[in-house]
Amino acid sequence: MDETSTTPTWVWQQPGWPEFDWRAAVVQPRLQEAWRTLGILLGRAGSLPPGNDPAVMLDTLLQNIITSSAIEGERLDAASVRSSLARRLGVEDAVSAVSPRSEGMAEMMMDAIGLADTVLTRERLFQWHRWLFPDAEASLVRLRVGQWRGEEPMQVVSGRIDRPRVHFEAPPRRVLEDEMATFLTWFEESRHDPTLDPLLRAGIAHFWFVTLHPFEDGNGRLARAISDRALAQADRQTIRLYAMSAAILAERQAYYRVLEACQRGTTDLTDWLAWFLDTLLQTLTGVLADIDRTLSRTRFWQRFADAGLLPEQIKVLNRLLDGGERGFENGISAAQYQKVAKVSKATATRHLADLLAKGCLVKLPGGGRSTRYRVALPPCPR
Repeated sequence: MDETSTTPTWVWQQPGWPEFDWRAAVVQPRLQEAWRTLGILLGRAGSLPPGNDPAVMLDTLLQNIITSSAIEGERLDAASVRSSLARRLGVEDAVSAVSPRSEGMAEMMMDAIGLADTVLTRERLFQWHRWLFPDAEASLVRLRVGQWRGEEPMQVVSGRIDRPRVHFEAPPRRVLEDEMATFLTWFEESRHDPTLDPLLRAGIAHFWFVTLHPFEDGNGRLARAISDRALAQADRQTIRLYAMSAAILAERQAYYRVLEACQRGTTDLTDWLAWFLDTLLQTLTGVLADIDRTLSRTRFWQRFADAGLLPEQIKVLNRLLDGGERGFENGISAAQYQKVAKVSKATATRHLADLLAKGCLVKLPGGGRSTRYRVALPPCPR
């Protein structure tokens, strides 16, 4: 389509582009809830055991890298990426063979989030892109690495060749230099804009960069890295406790739907910002639950450190404290205890009776063979 058409098809053709607006009645309640939850998260994180900051950051960045690539349908070697991150964070790790890909992803994420106060420039983006595709020269598919895309129209198309459906079309190459210069200037200046909420800035930056689609490939991953950078600038924490890519991956189809719908709309970003804030809140809530589990586990072992527990009992208790699918969320039975601890039926019964007597476990309603037990967790302070 001719970008000079009098009837706008894409958001970047709208007369007000790129002056975005949104409906406060929809966005503001979500924004307030996100900040409230973030405040609880940061406060709770201050109670975590000292000295584990690098390990927490490693886990956060690892999850972010793996899931951001998975959104685009790429599966990375998690062990390789973990080793690349561990070396940069000074965390002891079972060393795995690293690849140019894992090294590049680790470099990009450390630069995007770990050095969030540096200026986001054209040259920095080019370097991120080179890190994202370190072996592009050896690829059979020619890719412009570390430079803006070529003159060909940038379209996302599906359907039959004779009847294609264009999901998205980016601005033409001839205006891309100016468009990116405007974006990068805004990204730096908006950090100090008291009228723009920092969380909304992260959402706008994500949408704006995806809309420009300045590279031939990797635009989604770079957009999410820029959004994470903006969030790191918003909360100003020395370590990263959260990143959104895992939540986006879980809602990948909705992510693409709302992005596409807003590409065909006006410069009113209400729908996108509402989805972005809902997903951010989902991320923060999940991390808060993880921190609560960690704190509960710490308090539990402080309470029972001198209880004279056997190695098999400690193993089962740790499984229960881990929670999740492997943590027996509905409690553990004697048969399951026997299997996890690798003990006889009689020994399992004796161990469970001992844990009940010491107050480590409580019995759930039910009886006989259906009797189940859960950890006696101290309440989490609010």
